[in-house]
Amino acid sequence: MRSLDDLSVAGSVAIVRVDFNVPLADDEHGERVITDCGRIEAALPTLDYLRDQGAQLLLLAHLGRPQGGVDLALSLAPVAQALSEFLGTPVDVAESIDDARELLGRTGPGGVVLLENIRFDPRETSKDAAEREALAAELADLGDVFVSEGFGVVHREQASVTDLARLLPNAAGRLVHKEAKVFSQLLGEPMRPYVVVLGGSKVSDKLAVIGNLIPRVDRLLVGGGMAFTFLAAQGYSVGDSLLESDQIPTVKGFLEQAQQLGIEIALPVDVVVADRFAADAQVKIVHADQIPDGWLGLDIGPQTARRYADVIVDAGTVVWNGPMGVFEMEPFAAGTLAVANAMASSAAMTVVGGGDSAAAIRVLGVDESAFDHISTGGGASLEFLEGKQLPGLAVLEEEA
Repeated sequence: MRSLDDLSVAGSVAIVRVDFNVPLADDEHGERVITDCGRIEAALPTLDYLRDQGAQLLLLAHLGRPQGGVDLALSLAPVAQALSEFLGTPVDVAESIDDARELLGRTGPGGVVLLENIRFDPRETSKDAAEREALAAELADLGDVFVSEGFGVVHREQASVTDLARLLPNAAGRLVHKEAKVFSQLLGEPMRPYVVVLGGSKVSDKLAVIGNLIPRVDRLLVGGGMAFTFLAAQGYSVGDSLLESDQIPTVKGFLEQAQQLGIEIALPVDVVVADRFAADAQVKIVHADQIPDGWLGLDIGPQTARRYADVIVDAGTVVWNGPMGVFEMEPFAAGTLAVANAMASSAAMTVVGGGDSAAAIRVLGVDESAFDHISTGGGASLEFLEGKQLPGLAVLEEEA
């Protein structure tokens, strides 16, 4: 895979596909503001390098899923404002490709232009290759080189991710290069014991990754809403907890496979349950096989948290994807915090698989520098762990 050092960018227009799909909320004045700038900050080393080398930058990014039409609630204007502050230079938003050409013509080396949400153009995500290629050709006409710096989209076959890369000299940015290196190591020869912590709401979202990991890992620690399908597969009643009944046969198959291979799949032994889904609900801790009818599990219990933490601290490699509970509500955040703190204090190679896990670290105030790698791509990191070839990475390895 080509890196930035393989590109000559001085005096060029570098088109950079970034992942600025950041969370937004309305402030007290009704203005859209970014609640977590992690993905923007992750791209800064590449953007700074390119500008230092004398390149102009045209940044391509998406926000949300506008379904191929303009949705002002998903405008990248707040991103441009934040990016201007991080870079210390004005970042103009180009409303169209023609607008981008004009703005680039008015800026010199080091100038930065951000094209408005690329998914406002339906060709970006089209299943028709010819439509994607047409958009890519229009974009390629604006620049000289292409840099892939949006790891969160490299699992997508999209105009600004794959088709554009085929039309210009290309390379992986610092972030994408590091992400690919880290996840390749996880699928290759990770330090043992190799522990994977999986959480989140639905086991169906992680079927492929579980199937691919069972033969590779030493221990699989399960939490979050998906744990209740595993508990149900063992014959436990889970009350009103999140349950995917149709996945119980598949989960039973995973448990049997792990047993045959001598791999431990650890499940919660106690659970924090509530009488309703609310921060001020009535809460109690019960054994995992004693969840009352009408109650729902919203976090792993303290005994499970201690057990998982002990496993994590003794590991050689730890990968975590998915929170242990509803960490956004204080009564159900302890399990996720315990996992995060254990990883932060472990001497193991620690990798956080993006998405809600990365958000939890920031929300709960855990020191990000204590982890070896915090991925910026939830879906991409999962598909990498599934063993899939990611088209946005594969294209960077094609002959130039």
